[in-house]
Amino acid sequence: LAKGKVKLTAFVPTDKAFRGLATTLTGKKPATERATFRALAKAAGVDVIEQVLLYHVVPGKTLGSGKVAKADGVELTTAQGATVTVKVSKKGIKLVDQDPDLHDPKVIATDINKGNPQIAHAINRVLLPIDL
Repeated sequence: LAKGKVKLTAFVPTDKAFRGLATTLTGKKPATERATFRALAKAAGVDVIEQVLLYHVVPGKTLGSGKVAKADGVELTTAQGATVTVKVSKKGIKLVDQDPDLHDPKVIATDINKGNPQIAHAINRVLLPIDL
C-alpha cells in the first residue's frame, strides 16, 4: 500500500480526531501527537491501532469525491478486511463503521492528492473496525 503507484483511497482522520478517540478511551486529553499515540497504544494496543489504520484504506480503487458522493449505501471493503458503508445526505458524506456507540465520521475535505493513483479524503473522527 505504501507504493505510490498502487491504487487506493484513504479516509484520513485529522489529528483532532485521533486526540478525541484517545480522550474517549482514557478520559484524559493528550496534549501532543506523541502523547495521543501513546495513549491509544496503551488503551487499545499496537496491534489494534494497526488494524484501525488499515480500516481507513480502500485498496485497488481511486475514489474521487464525485464517485464517493454517488456511492450512497455502498459498502467499501477496507485493507483491514471489514467494510465501511457510505451514507450521502444533504448534510454531507458520512462513513458508517462497526462501532455503533460513537458518531459516524464525516468527510470534511476531499480529493487530497487528486490526479494520482492514491487519493485521500479527510474525516473528522476515527473509523473503528470493532466496537470499542
